[in-house]
Amino acid sequence: MASAKVFIVTGASKGIGAAIAQYLLAHSHKLVLAARSKDLLESVQKSHPGQVKYLAGDMTSLDMPQRLTDLAVQSFGKLDGLVINHGLLDPQTIDGSTIEGWKHLYDVNVFSCLAMAKAGIPELRKTKGCVVWLSSGAATKPYTAWAAYGSSKAAVNSISTHLAVEEPDITSITVAPGRVNTDMQAVLRASGKDTMNKAQYDTFVEAFEQGKLLKPEQPGHVVAKFVAGPQKDLSGQCLNWNSSELAAYQE
Repeated sequence: MASAKVFIVTGASKGIGAAIAQYLLAHSHKLVLAARSKDLLESVQKSHPGQVKYLAGDMTSLDMPQRLTDLAVQSFGKLDGLVINHGLLDPQTIDGSTIEGWKHLYDVNVFSCLAMAKAGIPELRKTKGCVVWLSSGAATKPYTAWAAYGSSKAAVNSISTHLAVEEPDITSITVAPGRVNTDMQAVLRASGKDTMNKAQYDTFVEAFEQGKLLKPEQPGHVVAKFVAGPQKDLSGQCLNWNSSELAAYQE
């Protein structure tokens, strides 16, 4: 069996992040988990003694990324990969939005993600590690009231491609997970009705009602497998979770 690797997973308490964490733990890896829900993270730690450390807090806190990196190295001796999974969706039309709202969303979806990657780079160079950024189809396809979210994910895609060029020893990709049955989809259904295009909004509601949303484990396991065994020639690519390029990681 291959030796255990060490990963940081953000947004790890629920949804895709939790699915990623559970897969990696089941394969004997060591994890540092981040989310705002302390109780959920503590539960994971208790059920996997010796495998898990965590920090509960807001990823936009300036010291959070370095604290997570330091915790990984101090606890487990190294850092092999980052899964940057946390994010915020707040459907608002451009005309109906505020610049303050945009800045907050970018703090969550772009700047805190960039800060996490920056904090990890020195350690990832040592291990020739991997960064997987969770993106979205909205990075390339416009949805009414999703300008802030979609453009933030487009920025993440661009940052990832630049990281791949600047750090050839680090594999960096983005993965768009598709429509997944998570809290973010619930927020969309609750808050998007009055702001989104009706036809687009209805497709999300119908997907939920008809049981067509993906389970978090479907894209989550692809991401987990990739960060644990990255295919280096894919570095710099922005991929859908079920793309042919990721066929080797699909179940």
